Amino acid sequence: MNIELITFFIFSGLLIFTSIKVISSSNPVLSAINLVFSFFLSAVLWLLLGAEFLSIILILVYVGAVMVLFLFVVMMLDINFIKLREGFLQYLPFSWSL
Repeated sequence: MNIELITFFIFSGLLIFTSIKVISSSNPVLSAINLVFSFFLSAVLWLLLGAEFLSIILILVYVGAVMVLFLFVVMMLDINFIKLREGFLQYLPFSWSL
């Protein structure tokens, strides 16, 4: 195996991990930050495949503009996490049956 293939597998695995964290995270700010990481990792994969223009466009457009807007909106939502976690212990026995 050459170094490019090993690098591709490492960044692909990291991309899958951050993509799963995007959809499984309960905190929307952490989900948006994981989405930024997944955009950067996919840009690295585009670089490894030889598509430099697409990689730079992905970073400039998505990370530079769209994700900054997403993070701004998510931070402005002011979600009260304490109120969401109040009844956690009450429903804990039912979660073990799933």
